Amino acid sequence: MAGRVGEFIRLRRDIHSQPELAFEEHRTAALVADRLEAWGYAVERGIGGTGVVGQLVRGSGLSGKRLGLRADMDALPIEEASGAGWSSQRRGVMHACGHDGHTAILLCAARALAEDGDFDGTLNLIFQPAEEGGGGALRMMEDGLFERYPCDAVFAMHNMPGLKQGHLQFREGASMASSDYVSVTLTGFGGHGAMPHHAADPVVAAASIVMALQSVVSRNVDPMQMAVVTVGAVHAGKANNVIPHTATLEISVRALDRGVRALLEQRIKALITAQAESLGVSAQIDWRKGYSVLVNTPAETQFAREVGIALRGAERVTLQGAALSGSEDFAFMLERVPGSYLLIGNGDGSSAGACMVHNPGYDFNDDNIAIGAAYWKLLAERFLVA
Repeated sequence: MAGRVGEFIRLRRDIHSQPELAFEEHRTAALVADRLEAWGYAVERGIGGTGVVGQLVRGSGLSGKRLGLRADMDALPIEEASGAGWSSQRRGVMHACGHDGHTAILLCAARALAEDGDFDGTLNLIFQPAEEGGGGALRMMEDGLFERYPCDAVFAMHNMPGLKQGHLQFREGASMASSDYVSVTLTGFGGHGAMPHHAADPVVAAASIVMALQSVVSRNVDPMQMAVVTVGAVHAGKANNVIPHTATLEISVRALDRGVRALLEQRIKALITAQAESLGVSAQIDWRKGYSVLVNTPAETQFAREVGIALRGAERVTLQGAALSGSEDFAFMLERVPGSYLLIGNGDGSSAGACMVHNPGYDFNDDNIAIGAAYWKLLAERFLVA
């Protein structure tokens, strides 16, 4: 595989220079599909919009096992400032999360498995669009992903800045948070700032709600559980002497437990309604469910750990890392199929790879392509045995 890595570094940088947003990954999807077909995979394009699946069946078929490996392809609406020679050529769009690297890793593994992979069973390579808030995993599933390409287990990998380059981190159980989004419109009765007694002030209600929301995590959620309630935007009025008719709030809600997620929705809705009514305004709540809690299943996570130790040695593997408050739509796949989501270190300390994802200065560490591809190849060969 070592002799092939340069090809996939160049490929990764090409994808990086031409980033595409959610469900717009036409160039990237075509690049992926064309290469898979050239290597002998049966390829289906356009699953869930711009998703691609490459399938390779090998051996006697005695094992009957079916494996899914997933990579994401979309970029973010961020203006790049990394200074890399392969920086984005598309204004306001960049691969700020390393999906270009994830795609290159899985393609590198795909070629190695096609040319000299030793396995018996069905390999399904899933290249997913729209991970960044677009729910591409769910869209592919709604389009029949697992009905057409059944999998006994499914795995995915994400780079992690702040973790030593090439270090592998695993976690059994809840590993990434759910994400829900709430828009609140408070409607009162506008008036003159000098005569507030003739108005019903939605600004006061908004301020009261923002403060009251701080009690949800501290007083309603078990202290041993993780939860986040963030008011990210408040909009109201334009003049200092005018009480506006309406005010709006935008809220982000996250949890690492499905029960806590449900509790947060119940308490936040009740609190907003009660606070608004107490101040004489009405509240319209638009609750939009986002990604589920990502839960890695025990047996598949232990298997993934064993592959990691075999490849990298115990000193380069964390068996049970900390959970993350970020969200990931691979969670939807794990609700349907057992599997595990692992992290590969992008770099720590003062290294360039330590720049956090979703930052204009971020870039994927190309040294991870060889390691990540070798990991997928070994995992596939160990899972798909007769």
